[in-house]
Parts: sequence; C-alpha cells; structure tokens
Amino acid sequence: MHGELEVNGAKNSVLPILAASILNEGISVIHACPKLKDVYSMIEILEHLECNVTFKGRDIIVDATDVKDSEIPDNLMRTMRSSIFLMGALISRNKKALMSFPGGCDIGHRPIDLHLKGLRRLGIKIEESYGYIRCEGGRVRGSEIHLDLPSVGATENIMLAAVMAEGVTIIRNAAKEPEIEDLQNFLNSMGAKISGAGTNTIVIEGVKKLHDTEYTIIPDRIVAGTYLCAAAMTQGELTVINVLKEHLEPLLAKLKETGCEIQAGKDYIKIKCDKRPKAVDMIVTLPYPGFPTDLQPQMVSVLSVAEGTSIVTETIFDNRFKYTEELVRMGADIKVDGRVAVIRGIEGLMGAKVVARDLRGGAALVIAGLGAKGTTIVEEAEHIDRGYESIEKALKNVGGDIVRIM
Repeated sequence: MHGELEVNGAKNSVLPILAASILNEGISVIHACPKLKDVYSMIEILEHLECNVTFKGRDIIVDATDVKDSEIPDNLMRTMRSSIFLMGALISRNKKALMSFPGGCDIGHRPIDLHLKGLRRLGIKIEESYGYIRCEGGRVRGSEIHLDLPSVGATENIMLAAVMAEGVTIIRNAAKEPEIEDLQNFLNSMGAKISGAGTNTIVIEGVKKLHDTEYTIIPDRIVAGTYLCAAAMTQGELTVINVLKEHLEPLLAKLKETGCEIQAGKDYIKIKCDKRPKAVDMIVTLPYPGFPTDLQPQMVSVLSVAEGTSIVTETIFDNRFKYTEELVRMGADIKVDGRVAVIRGIEGLMGAKVVARDLRGGAALVIAGLGAKGTTIVEEAEHIDRGYESIEKALKNVGGDIVRIM
C-alpha cells in the first residue's frame, strides 16, 4: 500500500456530541462528521425525539427546538451502545428519561453501573425493571463524584446530566480520552462552564440555559491508527492526513518497535515499512493515554506476521480476543489464555473465509487479508461499517486489492 489517506471526524466524538445537541433548544451545526452506520442510528433516535436533522456533505445540522419526548424505544437503543448518552442529555433537557439497556459490539461485559451510580449522586432517581431504566431528575444538584474506574461513557453521561444542574459538579478519576475534551469544548461553545477534561478531574459549573453553536469535531484517531497498521501489515508507505500525533503516541511507539519509520507533522503522520515487522515484547491496553483497546486487534494482525513472539494483555474488555479465532483460520499462531494473547509471528498469512464478529476485530481481519496470500472474504462486514466509512474504497485508493461484494 502506497499513497495518502485523509481521516474524517471521530466516531467516538460525534455520537456524544450529537446527544449533547438536544441541550440548547435550538440549532447546532457540527462539521467534519463521518458517514457511519452508528451516526445514522443516532440521527434516527434524534428524529424520534422530534429533532429536525439534516446531514449535508460533512455537516450535521440539528434543530432541537421541539424535543419534548423522553422515551427511546427498545429497537433504537439496541442498535448501538452510544445511545446511552441520551440518558444524561434527556435528564438535562426534560428532567426525565426512559430507555432500555443499550446494544453494541459483543466484546465482553460492559455494564452501565458507573453511569447510574454517578447520576444518582446528582440527585436523579433511577428505577431499573424488566430491562428498562427510568430516570427522574426534577431537581439535579451538583455533587462530587468519584468514579471507581475511569469510564469514558460514565464520564460523558455525568457531564451531560450536570451541565444545567444546580451548583458545581466535580468528577474525580474521570476518563481522559481526547473525545471527552472534544465534548467539553462543544458544550462550552454552547455556553456551558466545564473545565479539566483531559485530566482526571473535571469541574462543571451548572448554567441555566445554552445557546446555538457551530463546531468542528476532532479527527478519528482509531481510523488513523487502523490505516497505519494496514501500512505495516503490507510493508507499505502511507501518509495519513488530518490526524493529531499526540492522540496516537502509544501506537506510534509500538510501530517504531516493529521497525517502521515514522514521521509526523502538525496534521499528518507518514509511515514507511519496507521489511517484515519485528515482534514487540509486550502490549498492555489501558485507558488513555495508554495503548487503546480499540487498536489492539489491528496491532495483533501486524504482530501475527512479525519476526518473533509478542505478548498482548487486554485489560479493558474481557472478550476482546474473539477475532483471533479468525486470524488462526488464516494461519496465525496465536494462543489466548483469558486476557493474554501470545502471538508467534509467521512469515505470512493465507487467505480464508472469516467472520467480523465486532467492529475493531473486523477491521483487523480486513488488514490481515490485505497482507495475506490469496483471497480473504470477510463476512458480516456491517460491523465494520459502524466505525469506518467505506473502508474498502479508502484502502483501494492506496493500492489495496479489495472490493465489497454485497
């Protein structure tokens, strides 16, 4: 693979930002939006809540003037996990919310207990019964909240619920992902008073009303990282533009360990891999700024053809290694024991028929197929469409022999 690829806005930013757009009782214009299955699912939920939504080019325009409904049907909640962000937003907007538990990829146990615990600390009454969650927030009051784990979703949901609370809310042990800082900046552009996102302490001063806004979301670091792994897999040379280097430091460090040459500028990263990659001693997935769990499968694909043995430990999701069964079908030598995978690199994978069981695992199989001998067929590609916009077109533009057949 050789050439240049541009990265669109971040999936993990646009979804909570779309949820937040219902807070201003007016119009939000959001730039650099990716055209993804999950984005369209969120738009469908917003339209159910009586928002007027227009998706034109890379801009999403949300008119949330008439949001009065606070109930999201089960069939819409099940389409993706990020639907849970509407809980905090609806509590702020309408003082109540009714929804079922969210869906999403089957990558392990993903409870929302931290979300509910944090919301209860704000004085919100929550009742769970028969798979539904009913929230009543007649009077939301600021509070100090200490998260047991730095959960991204819980941090964002509490931020959304506390924006218009009485008094000050402090979230300690908050998640520090760039997408949380992006949500803070979007909310502040509407008149919120939030500081500290990107650190482990976030302070939210409640305000009474928000206003219209126009905002550009950050680039998708996971898509950028996937493209970089694809270049390493195929021993190619690729320039990824519209990317922030500081968001990808853990991945870049590991790619350098494999022998890849990396050059980075203000808004681009260039990678050159002209020989077989070398194994890395250890990768441990951790909350940001550690190695991202969402890039672990793609990196394992690269390590499956590396010279030597690598050990990867997954600390975030307990079922994230399911995709390795499909890599083994392609000839990979991978042994998984609980949360640890031992990868003994082989000279090359062989094409096979494999199944994408989740979003990031599916992307890992695509880049494995690009580097394999023969033809690889990746079934259930709809999982990949949740986080990658026409991945086959992007990779074909830089030399990948890849087509979508259905």
